[in-house]
Order: sequence, then C-alpha cells, then structure tokens
Amino acid sequence: MDIADMRAKTLDELKDELVALKKEQFNLRFQRATQQMESTARVRQVRRDVARIKTVMREKRES
Repeated sequence: MDIADMRAKTLDELKDELVALKKEQFNLRFQRATQQMESTARVRQVRRDVARIKTVMREKRES
C-alpha cells in the first residue's frame, strides 16, 4: 500500500487495516515455524506496512 493511500484513509479504516496486517503477520510467523512459508519477503513487507500505518495514525492524532 502506498503512503498517500494511507493518508487518505480515516483512523477507523487504518485501524481495520492494522488488525488485518497483524493477523497476516501472525499467520506468516506460524508458516515460518512449520516451514510452509512460500514468500519470505512478505514478512518484511508486512512489518513495514504496520510501521507505516502506525506512523500515519500518529500523524493524524497529533494534527
């Protein structure tokens, strides 16, 4: 997801997106532990998307 797309969303939409990414992150961790992971790059991508969403949420709360 692009940072401009994130900034266009409301706080509630960002929270929903964050919950979905956290679930995906958990599933990816589980796949890694059971050695069924298909795309190892997705772990990094999800972790960075979570950080971006948290940053945008903090920016929206401060302004």
